[in-house]
Amino acid sequence: MIRSLYTSGWSMMANGKKLDVISNNLANSNTNGFKKDTVVFESFPSVLARRINDTKLSSNPSGEIGKMELGSDVGEIFTYYNQSPVAKTGNNFDMAFQNSNTSFFTIAVPDANGNIKEYYTRDGSFTINADRQLVTKEGYAVMGENGPITLSDEDFTVREDGTIIQNGQEVDKFLIKDFVDTRELKKFGSSLVEAGEGAEEQPFTGAVVQGYIEQSNVDVVKEMVDMISVMRAYEANQKMLQAQDGTLEKAVNEVGSVR
Repeated sequence: MIRSLYTSGWSMMANGKKLDVISNNLANSNTNGFKKDTVVFESFPSVLARRINDTKLSSNPSGEIGKMELGSDVGEIFTYYNQSPVAKTGNNFDMAFQNSNTSFFTIAVPDANGNIKEYYTRDGSFTINADRQLVTKEGYAVMGENGPITLSDEDFTVREDGTIIQNGQEVDKFLIKDFVDTRELKKFGSSLVEAGEGAEEQPFTGAVVQGYIEQSNVDVVKEMVDMISVMRAYEANQKMLQAQDGTLEKAVNEVGSVR
């Protein structure tokens, strides 16, 4: 009976985590460059159950009563980095990638101590600050091969390879990172990701398009269907837990009572 209580309770916890991920996907369905997450379940390892303070039986001095399975658990949060649709904005500062799922713009983010660390993004909705530097909407500098990209004015063009042309001259080139395996990337926040120690780079073979923005790859209808399925699974485990708890209550309070 106790085993089934643990199994139902753990399943509720796992489904609760999946519900959180789906809710986050829906909340960011209109966020530029957002990549959807999904929960990957794995089999929960069996746990050895034993009696506590009850090891004096000659037939079973160890107190062990066998293995207990707790069903499934959250194995990992997997992110889909597939190419999202791009929308035309006509804004000179908006950039997007085409024909590439693994390419990112490089962003310089200061930490609490003022040290600069590189992060990466697919959200190309950039703007220009008072120092004429190209920045994200949070104010983080967009990096070129020569450092933070600085423009003399708002009139510039960008080639497909990321080269920035202004007044007929090449002023810089976007520092584009293309990763071999996106599973080595971890979300940081504000549509940014950071590369793990095992992340490997490869040559950029896609194209940068100016005046376009990459949208989210969240399918709202599918996420809503998944949410309904997860809620039903959660409710089913909840009812099982209540039924098991009621049966256990009767066993403790009524079985063996003298009337």
